[in-house]
Amino acid sequence: MKLLLIADTHVPKRAKDMPAQVWQAVSEADVVLHAGDWVDVSLLDQLEQRAARLIGVYGNNDGPELRARLPEVARAELGGLRWAMVHETGQAKGREARCAAEYPDADVLVFGHSHIPWDTTAANGLRLLNPGSPTDRRRQPACTYMTVVAGHGELSGVTLHELPGK
Repeated sequence: MKLLLIADTHVPKRAKDMPAQVWQAVSEADVVLHAGDWVDVSLLDQLEQRAARLIGVYGNNDGPELRARLPEVARAELGGLRWAMVHETGQAKGREARCAAEYPDADVLVFGHSHIPWDTTAANGLRLLNPGSPTDRRRQPACTYMTVVAGHGELSGVTLHELPGK
């Protein structure tokens, strides 16, 4: 199962649209996971139309219309793994232990908010993944997103993709 992980798209405030490379990844993915901060409902509508399957959550910059359509926390079983997704996880210090305690029933936690890519594993085996942002790199060297292959209860091919500069 091919998964695309994105977050913090901030369309159309930080970018008019998602990069073409990300739209191509949408078309190639079995499931797209968006960890919040869409900003405008039009991107949700576009992803619902173009993705084979979309799982999303709202972020701190998402207003009432997005919050009415998206949960704060999403859960799904994908590739034999239990996934959870939320926008914010708090400060980096202590994140693994905090998230392991908050999501004891998950194998993988996808999150956003910081625009900083993250890939670590908590002591209990919870894998934490933040794809960064494909449209707003902030203090990072490049805008980013992640692709993942999940199957038979395992993750493989966790890849952080850097997008070319403008």
